Amino acid sequence: MSGHRKNSSDIHTPDLTSYPPSPSPSSYSSNSSSSKSSSSRNRVKGAARSVAGVFVSCFTPPEEDAHHNSSSAYGGSDAFTSSSDISGASDSTEGRRRGTARGIYATRNDSTHMKEPGSTIFTLAEIQTATKNFSPAFKVGQGGFGTVYKGQLQDGTLVAVKRAKKSMYDKNLGREFLSEVQALSKVEHLNLVKCYGYLQQGDERIIVVEYVANGTLREHLDCFNGNVLSLASRLDIAIDVAHAITYLHTYTDHPIIHRDIKSSNILLTEKLRAKVADFGFARLAADVESGQTHVSTQVKGTAGYLDPEYLKTYQLTEKSDVYSFGILLVELVTGRRPVESKRELDERVTARWAMKKFRDGQAITVLDPKLQESDANGPVLENILELALLCVNGSRKNRPTMRRCVEVLWNIRKEYKDLLA
Repeated sequence: MSGHRKNSSDIHTPDLTSYPPSPSPSSYSSNSSSSKSSSSRNRVKGAARSVAGVFVSCFTPPEEDAHHNSSSAYGGSDAFTSSSDISGASDSTEGRRRGTARGIYATRNDSTHMKEPGSTIFTLAEIQTATKNFSPAFKVGQGGFGTVYKGQLQDGTLVAVKRAKKSMYDKNLGREFLSEVQALSKVEHLNLVKCYGYLQQGDERIIVVEYVANGTLREHLDCFNGNVLSLASRLDIAIDVAHAITYLHTYTDHPIIHRDIKSSNILLTEKLRAKVADFGFARLAADVESGQTHVSTQVKGTAGYLDPEYLKTYQLTEKSDVYSFGILLVELVTGRRPVESKRELDERVTARWAMKKFRDGQAITVLDPKLQESDANGPVLENILELALLCVNGSRKNRPTMRRCVEVLWNIRKEYKDLLA
């Protein structure tokens, strides 16, 4: 699907923001017994093995040494350097528990397809019925993977049907399809799109996932529906995304690196709850229990969100997702895309521009002009930018973990609510 790390013992807590203590283990506990947890874990592993077995003979597993959508827009691994580092940014395995006591990171699939995530093998006839034979009227998206259609299963469940391009000789697309199916078969979380199943028949490769009707985060930041996302909603969305990535990094049977965290891969429900989508670039993280510190792999992702250290070394870790999340935080508060090619030279790389303004004490000037300045918005903006600065640190050892990002964002939201009261 889709070792050498520096010592992180010299990491310090930043001065600008005070962070709450890490939640106790009980706060992540579920009410299910250990035997049920073990049984569930075995079923998930079994489903993943069966999905992998279907495709092992169809697609070439190793990745080639080629770049995909890569960019060195940030000028190397030292493009961002924070003057303060964050406590808890170490890559140690302390507190990491696989497949047990997932607590707030656990959810249930309320579809009638309740075997395991992604376990249903659909027939082509079922897919054709659901999409009215891939009717152009049901088309809702187009990407590098292929075309996305809205569909409805026999039981009434609304789904998004991702139909891969019919490129029989495109090994990259084959690997991305296999990667996404394997990743989705292992995960189930409130803030991740649900996978109902897949189809592989001849030159057809199809993934059937949850349909999320309210568009992408990027569309909402662009006010595609005429409504402006409030700063409170943007903060809630950031927390939802942070929860989803924390689950992938910490609470799956084996850590998963998403590799393509960006605003157009975040879908919003009618209640503005965020769901992270598109696992085409996902990779299993290094097996830290066997001493590995990173995965050596070709660079994949989206220009503007890519970790410069990953670009430079080809060493992938969970901290690459943290970097992308930092860029996303800047995008949320500024409303700007990561790269704005039509702006003045010193404003084209949004995160670099915003971080400079923050360091110069002019953070309020980067606030999305669609949002009103207020006594409450100023402090929360500064706190979010502080966290973003830590996430986009040029050295991965100095970036926080995603679990720590959740804690920080919780604290920011609490302080924001107190200011609004």
